[in-house]
Order: sequence, then C-alpha cells, then structure tokens
Amino acid sequence: MTSSRRRPMQRLGDLIPDTARRLGLEDELRLARAIVTWSAIVAERVPPAAGSTRLVRIDGFALLVEVDAPIVAQELRLRSSELLAAFRSAPGGMAASELRIAVRRT
Repeated sequence: MTSSRRRPMQRLGDLIPDTARRLGLEDELRLARAIVTWSAIVAERVPPAAGSTRLVRIDGFALLVEVDAPIVAQELRLRSSELLAAFRSAPGGMAASELRIAVRRT
C-alpha cells in the first residue's frame, strides 16, 4: 500500500519572494513590484499621465522615472511630494525621498 503525503497547498505569491531570494533575483522582484506600484499611483493620482511614465530604476532613495513629454515631467515635479508619500505607504512601494525625472528622447 502506497501512502502519498501531500504538502499543504501554498499560494504562488507566497512562494515567489523565497524563490527569488534563492535565485539571486530579489532586486529584480523588488523593482518589478515597485514599477507596478508606481504605475498604479500615477493612474490614480495623475490620470492624464497614466501610460506616459515609467519607473526605470531605484537608486538608493531616489526613483528614476522616464516620461514621454515635458508637460508630464512638469506635472510629476509639481506633485512629487504627494507621489512619493503615496509610493512610500503603498504595498510594493518603499522608502523614497527623491523623484528624478527624465524626458524620453524620441
């Protein structure tokens, strides 16, 4: 008689951080989460800029964001305090105190 013991089921989302850590992909996972968080915050707080901004890197406590147009850059600069506060408190966000914005060259 064969007895098969199954492990208790786990959510995939609960397994990803540990797996990323074992594979040395923690930083990439953290950046991916931050990118999604940034996009959601911009869509919620600056809807006209949604889809026109991308978080490209985190450098210490600075978010490096690329935008499609100078007007979008200006709007994000004007609202940087609000956006950074929302990012710090959001799930997937992190402590960020500076917003660096670059206009994408076409």
